[in-house]
Amino acid sequence: MRKKLVFFLLLLAAFFATPAFCSPAGFDVESIRGPRIKELYMVIHRDPDSQILALERGKLDVLGDITRPVDVKRLAGNDEIDLSVAQGFHIFFMGFNLRKEPWNSLALRKAVAHAIPRQQIVRDLFSGYSTPISAFLPPASPYFEPDVPSYPYDPDLARSILEEAGWKWDSTGRLVPPGSDRPLVSFRILGPTAQAAPTTMEIARRIADALGKIGLSVELEPLDFSVMIRRLDVHDFDLFVMAWSLSRDPDNLFAFFHSSMDVEGGYNIQGLHDPEVDEVTERLRWAPDKKTAEEAAAKAQRLLSEKLPWIPIYSRYMITAVRKDWKGLVSSEVTTTDNLWTLLSMEPVSGKMRPVFWALSDEPRSLNPLSSSSAYDWQVLGLIYDGLIAVDPYTLEDVPWLATDWKIETVESQGGPKTRLVFTLRKNVKWHDGRPFTAEDVRSTLLFLKENNIPRYYDSVRDIESVERPDDFTVMVTMGKTSYWYLHNIGGTPILPAHILELAEDWKSWQPMRTPHPERQGLTMLVGTGPFVFSEYRPGEYVKLTRNEGFWKLPEDLR
Repeated sequence: MRKKLVFFLLLLAAFFATPAFCSPAGFDVESIRGPRIKELYMVIHRDPDSQILALERGKLDVLGDITRPVDVKRLAGNDEIDLSVAQGFHIFFMGFNLRKEPWNSLALRKAVAHAIPRQQIVRDLFSGYSTPISAFLPPASPYFEPDVPSYPYDPDLARSILEEAGWKWDSTGRLVPPGSDRPLVSFRILGPTAQAAPTTMEIARRIADALGKIGLSVELEPLDFSVMIRRLDVHDFDLFVMAWSLSRDPDNLFAFFHSSMDVEGGYNIQGLHDPEVDEVTERLRWAPDKKTAEEAAAKAQRLLSEKLPWIPIYSRYMITAVRKDWKGLVSSEVTTTDNLWTLLSMEPVSGKMRPVFWALSDEPRSLNPLSSSSAYDWQVLGLIYDGLIAVDPYTLEDVPWLATDWKIETVESQGGPKTRLVFTLRKNVKWHDGRPFTAEDVRSTLLFLKENNIPRYYDSVRDIESVERPDDFTVMVTMGKTSYWYLHNIGGTPILPAHILELAEDWKSWQPMRTPHPERQGLTMLVGTGPFVFSEYRPGEYVKLTRNEGFWKLPEDLR
């Protein structure tokens, strides 16, 4: 194990000492033109062993989210493959259903936190490329707060906490709640199947074993990922394990833990309702400036570590493998090569164009941009739909995308100051069906999301007071309050075509990939402005995308 750890630390040191991971002087997102590839197959490989084998045999070109140390070591020794490593905006945790007993007991949650051997889990399963955490943001976040209450592994202390709170054990060692003579029933912990995510299910098994040592009977319930998400959406669970890939902003703490986000399909999966948490996450969500945001983010993390709606387990590095058949790859300290910028600029080293085969680790859930929350859906949808702004892969700064420019204004009103965002839109953008992209598309999207209270977008659009379009290429969004995060909330929202959106009568059950386009043969209702067009989905095999020949970043010589 020590040899593996030393190997991986040397690998990380090599990557982060490489000049390619510093922002290159000549890199300019505006200068990137593409996509150069014509066909993209997102190949479904749910089994990690089959993923590695397919990559080695040239059946896959890009494999992201590699988690097993044995795979990293194996691929690092392959002369036909390059690895990229980035500090992950990643957090893995175990969540409770706080809506019901016994998980609404803080003493029980604290005991559980002390019963889980985070250090050993990370040491045994990740060989040094993950770190145990107690905070509710990953160490890679610029808002990470290290000074929070922690819960080191101590089963004896866990039992003492329970005893002090009035818990006891029956003759068989099962835990009995205060005021009761009957032991707790057996509980289930939800997680993805071992075939799809073997490491995750091994962690779930170890957690179940650890909880058994303090008198809790916990059984594993492995589920297809889409089924698991549905169970979580409708709050049908006791415990669950999950990983989040987070954004650069800490206001996701509001989405995860504010009581208003406890709705079906909402991000407050565990159902936390706490006035103190609500107050500090509101202060974070509507922070008027960076200083206020930093202070609120730090306090929110400290408070959440006291309340324990989750048990944070670890945060890890992200690792991606790409075959050396390709050039034009983009990676940095904060992003591995499996990103949009790579897809726009990659091309074969040989010069002879061929399709790219990109690993998709599970089935997409529905490919409905309105209701889908699965990361696997958005690996696909994120290439079809665009937002108004994008993110520089080196600096994490905002860069123009569907909007060429924007202004942030504070306007006074009888109800107090408000934020107004004014976006200037690109004039050479078309939807996949050839219709021009205009301010009406932005207006219709934002108002549709707000009026329908769609959970995935609720926090981003909830404060919209009005959306105006002074002309076809200007959008003015007035928010009901002021917030440091409004630009990212609105600018990062994927924009849908108004002429398609008006046909989505029931956004929950809408199946755009299965509905033919009303005017353009060969297209479905999955119509975006993004670099790729949806072509075909074969369950269990692949999702096929083709180059958007009208994409605004595609140079004339490639059209």
